[in-house]
Amino acid sequence: MTFSRFTKKRIIKPTIALAIGASLLAACGAGETDAKPDGNKEAKTEITVFAAASLNAAFPDIVDNVLHKENPNIDVKFSFDGSSNLAEQIKNGAPASVFASADENNMHKVDNFVIEPKKFTSNTLRLIVPAGNPARITGLKDLEGKKFVMCASQVPCGKATKKLEEQLGIKLNPVSEEQNVTGVRTKVESGEADAGMVYFTDAKLSGKKVEVIDVPGTDKVRNFYMIAEIKKSQNSEAAKAFIKAVNSPEGKKILEKYGFTEIK
Repeated sequence: MTFSRFTKKRIIKPTIALAIGASLLAACGAGETDAKPDGNKEAKTEITVFAAASLNAAFPDIVDNVLHKENPNIDVKFSFDGSSNLAEQIKNGAPASVFASADENNMHKVDNFVIEPKKFTSNTLRLIVPAGNPARITGLKDLEGKKFVMCASQVPCGKATKKLEEQLGIKLNPVSEEQNVTGVRTKVESGEADAGMVYFTDAKLSGKKVEVIDVPGTDKVRNFYMIAEIKKSQNSEAAKAFIKAVNSPEGKKILEKYGFTEIK
């Protein structure tokens, strides 16, 4: 009996020690899980930005060269499309943290879903043709019978084109109306269309793939872009940091680099 009790004690002690050791290891492991290999213990914060298609080059540039300088742990996911489509998605509950619209009208469609929308830049229209101008277009008067494309009327670039028509007293007859300005630009770049009406920023992005045709009155048809935080944003501070980066002096310089015009 004495030997049996002694045996039990000898077995129990190492078991307790192992349990305590396992607990300590688990605690240490939990702490290491939160830490990053580079020693930065702050977790990544992800936000989704819904933005007009014409911002698809400027915004990533602002993230890389402005936002991430002060907030390297904010991970920004973009959804670029026509502003009208994005506004409808927001109204239908699509998860987003920030909305950047290419006009005021589509921002106002989501007034109940956003916080303090503000203008942050502007853009104007340009007529573009494929490199070499195979259809020999010199202006809007030459578009009759040609494959001309533009944005759909509910999209900001389409609305601006309609305003230009009214201003000039003409009627354009597009063979296709695209849901965003990128669609117009792509069709002209590929030669699928003879000409297209896009923003100045898109004409710049196309580079040598297109030629720009001067059209009178485009300087008077200006779209004002607006940006706002979504009320239901799960990462409000990160959303605010992104908007701050866009409106910063460095952000404005990047926007100007891509052809946007600062609002004085």
